[in-house]
Amino acid sequence: MSNKEVKAALKSARDAIRNKEYKEALKHCKAVLKQERNNYNAWVFIGLAATELGQPDQAKGAYKKAIELEPNQLLAWQGLANLYEKPNQTEVKGDLANVYQKLLELYRSSDKQKWCDVCNKLVELYHREKKYSEVAETWQKLIQMKQEEGAEKAELHQLWKKMIQLLKDSTRSQDNKTEQLLLTAFEHAVNSADTVPGEDHQNLYKDFIQCLSKFPHEATRLKKACNDMMALYPTTSYPSEVLCLHFVRSGVLSEEFLQYCSMLLEMDASSGPAIICFGIKCLQEKKYEEAVKSLTEGLQKTNWCPEAWYYLAEAQVKIHKHRNAVLSCNQAIKALGILEDPNLQWKNLALQLKAETLIKLGGADAAEEAIEALEEIVDASSDPVVSAIRGQAYLNKGLMDEASKISQELLLSHSELAEPHALEGYIQYFLKNYEQAERSFLNAVERKPETAEYHQYLGLTYWFMSDETKKDKGKALTQFLKAAKLDSYLGNAFFYLGNYYRDIAGDKSRARGCYRKAFELDEMDEESGIAAVDLSVELGDMDTALSILNHVTGKASPGTAKWAWLHRGLYYLRNGQPSQAVADLQAALRADPKDSNCWEALGEAYFNRGSYSTALKSFRRASELNPGLVYSIYRAAALEQILGKCESAIATYQQILKKTENYMPALKG
Repeated sequence: MSNKEVKAALKSARDAIRNKEYKEALKHCKAVLKQERNNYNAWVFIGLAATELGQPDQAKGAYKKAIELEPNQLLAWQGLANLYEKPNQTEVKGDLANVYQKLLELYRSSDKQKWCDVCNKLVELYHREKKYSEVAETWQKLIQMKQEEGAEKAELHQLWKKMIQLLKDSTRSQDNKTEQLLLTAFEHAVNSADTVPGEDHQNLYKDFIQCLSKFPHEATRLKKACNDMMALYPTTSYPSEVLCLHFVRSGVLSEEFLQYCSMLLEMDASSGPAIICFGIKCLQEKKYEEAVKSLTEGLQKTNWCPEAWYYLAEAQVKIHKHRNAVLSCNQAIKALGILEDPNLQWKNLALQLKAETLIKLGGADAAEEAIEALEEIVDASSDPVVSAIRGQAYLNKGLMDEASKISQELLLSHSELAEPHALEGYIQYFLKNYEQAERSFLNAVERKPETAEYHQYLGLTYWFMSDETKKDKGKALTQFLKAAKLDSYLGNAFFYLGNYYRDIAGDKSRARGCYRKAFELDEMDEESGIAAVDLSVELGDMDTALSILNHVTGKASPGTAKWAWLHRGLYYLRNGQPSQAVADLQAALRADPKDSNCWEALGEAYFNRGSYSTALKSFRRASELNPGLVYSIYRAAALEQILGKCESAIATYQQILKKTENYMPALKG
């Protein structure tokens, strides 16, 4: 076949393809290839015809042969791209990206529009495959091309915004290069907007700041963006809110943080982040109750801030609201688990605080939960403080050997810390080895003199060690006073101060004040409440006694606060108010139906009210529960006599006299 015949065959193949006679085209191309094995156009036409005939493997082979012959010719690359773009060619996406790259190279100097079209296709391909780094680099090349062509500012602005849209999900990829290209796109977009200030520009700035807030290492850039936005939009609180929460998350609560906090509060006092920041400020200033109030309110408005939940838990621990603190720790841990990139440091802090708080609650179940929390702390085994907390949890579970093992290991490896000595002190105190406990707590206090709990336990050690150390002002009393001064919410310290002033110093007035303070701090502390009421009665201060009792009974749910109902019922009984006494004593019996003394008092109240039949039943119930209550048996007999049941009354009197021969009321009866 001559050159003329080859050209004619190729023309016939082209015409056949144009007429969709693809098999005919293949015949002409094969005829050419018999003569010229390396004919570029023949291979390209075979690729085209095979593609249309649904023969992708043959088409691919033909195009690749053509490319091998002429690697810088466009036709084969275009054909191969067309083949790979077919819906059924899902397995060649990686090859398609390479084809697009080659087309970009070939179009670069010859056809700028086609270069842009291919660039868009390549970006879409990378985006579908979540190859954000390649998306960013390729799109930036497109923008550079447009800049070289002298594109208008508005067109470039839209291209930067498109780049942001393409990369908005890339923050999870942990790719620093892509992250920087995304932030650069934001900077160009906010700086190239036409309408400034304006709603679209303001929303774009918000998106930029939100994006920056996801990268802790971009603090400087975040501050600049927030300050720039504040300058443009001075009435918008968003940048101030983000900055304040950034400081909260970083844990750096500096003067700068306080300035932004004050600025935000002035701008919008109802803002969730503003209230949270104010709460943290209160925590810093040791205004713990105010801190709890503000942090709780702020989190109702901005509950996606795990660090604020941690600070709330810290404030709740300070005022000994331990159950609430555990719940706040759980919220912090849960919120951190939802984040794309949770901060391990904050999670470890929340888990440790949760464990410490559970140990303060006491009990084996809480100790087990504390151990589970400690297990989740990353690198917990290398932290001696965490190990000491674990030792306390074992002690609360009654696992003395495990607690002692941890204590001994820590004393050998970290004797410079207070926690190992405190752990050993708790163990020895539990074993009632008070002299060893004293040494350990003195060592702990020496290393951490500001820890109220160490002083409290040292005081307890002296209290139970001997009468001498209990009475020695320089021992138990001094330590309880230090504990109360360091932690004004430590109810147990005030309770033992009350014991000291009542039992040792004989100062009932001061003792009453301490008991009352202890009870105000912990209204579940019945012992302190009873002592405060009893001393008030002894001191003739019935107003104070009734004030305490009214407060407790006013808040009590049915079947609770027996002591308060009983005390107030007895007060009413003594003061000639039998109906009120009946009501209170009945409430006390709902809490403890088997209290024989309470039944006896209720019988007396009914008697004074003139309800003799009901009084009789109450005295009988008292004597059933406690046959040794001679007075109840006597009152029952007397009531039988009043009610005309003389034979029964005589039998009951005789029953009393058998046990107590000279019991004068029975003889008289």
